[in-house]
Amino acid sequence: MSRETKRERRSGRSIGLVVRVVVTLCLFLVAIRLLGAATDALRPVLRRTLRSVVVGNPSALGLSWFASYVLANGSVVAALSLSLFDSGLVGPSHLYLMIVGSRLGGAAVVVFVGAADYLNEEIESVRDSMRLGLLTFLLTHSIYLPVLALGSVFVPLVDRPDTGGGEVTGPEPNVPDVVSTLADTAVVHLGPGVAFLGALALIFVSLRLFDGILDSLDKERLRRRYITRLNDKWVSFGLGVLVTGLTTSVAFSLGVVVPLYNRGHIKRTEIMPFVLGANVGTLVDTLLVAVALDSQVGVRIVLAVLAAGTIVSLLALLWYPRYSALVEAVQTEIVDRPAYFAAFLLSLLLAPLGLLVVR
Repeated sequence: MSRETKRERRSGRSIGLVVRVVVTLCLFLVAIRLLGAATDALRPVLRRTLRSVVVGNPSALGLSWFASYVLANGSVVAALSLSLFDSGLVGPSHLYLMIVGSRLGGAAVVVFVGAADYLNEEIESVRDSMRLGLLTFLLTHSIYLPVLALGSVFVPLVDRPDTGGGEVTGPEPNVPDVVSTLADTAVVHLGPGVAFLGALALIFVSLRLFDGILDSLDKERLRRRYITRLNDKWVSFGLGVLVTGLTTSVAFSLGVVVPLYNRGHIKRTEIMPFVLGANVGTLVDTLLVAVALDSQVGVRIVLAVLAAGTIVSLLALLWYPRYSALVEAVQTEIVDRPAYFAAFLLSLLLAPLGLLVVR
């Protein structure tokens, strides 16, 4: 095969990749605007429902946490939370907690999958089935539980009275009007309920399409680049933020480094900073949703969560030897003791449900 032919094939693949990315982004944008329009139309019904469920900050946290279990996707729950906020159905503090809850729930889903593999005897031991899922869970919760406490500091700073709630003032929206028109038309013809469910389905589809695009990339080449850099905790953290932020996919970024970890090429202490960075970078897709909804306060609240997560992660890296030793000790205790393991799984289910009933 001639060089020119190879070059033409590479060029064709590149053009095809760009087209797929553009189509997926357009589908995602339409899905978000459709979700916003449907939520607005369903406001009376949703307000009555939410009044009986979200009666305070704990229940808002519990709702998004448990919803992440039901949908098995924290990003979709975060998008839905932003849509509720943009329609004035939840307040700024509720939104902050619901975004955090979506991260807590999303991390727990990985643990449940590992437990299911073990119970179905697809993996021979608890240790193997929980190896990475539990580590990711502990790292996520060790960061986002302190982020909850920082919400009382950040939310008053970003919820300034000049913009008030989720309403947008000032510059005209940047999202093309044709998208809003299409969304409004779909709500009228399909009905708010069908449009709402359709929007959620489109979000799932667009995320799956984007994952498919990422799967076509050369991960092995990325691994060869990573393996010499992950031994520095700061570089590892930065790569986690960068790769996850650019791809908006934790699954992709972890999919690059996990094989290196499982094959013993990198140590647990070297992958942990990368996972911490991925937990920060994963908020980029939530930020894109806030931008697509043209919610200025929503954008600031997402940035507040991102800033709080970054601060806590950097503090963990400053005291990294003690932090990593504590995480490893907790992981070992849970995996090695069946009673602790069972109690841990039960707590994952009871914690969000308990928050939901707090009045």
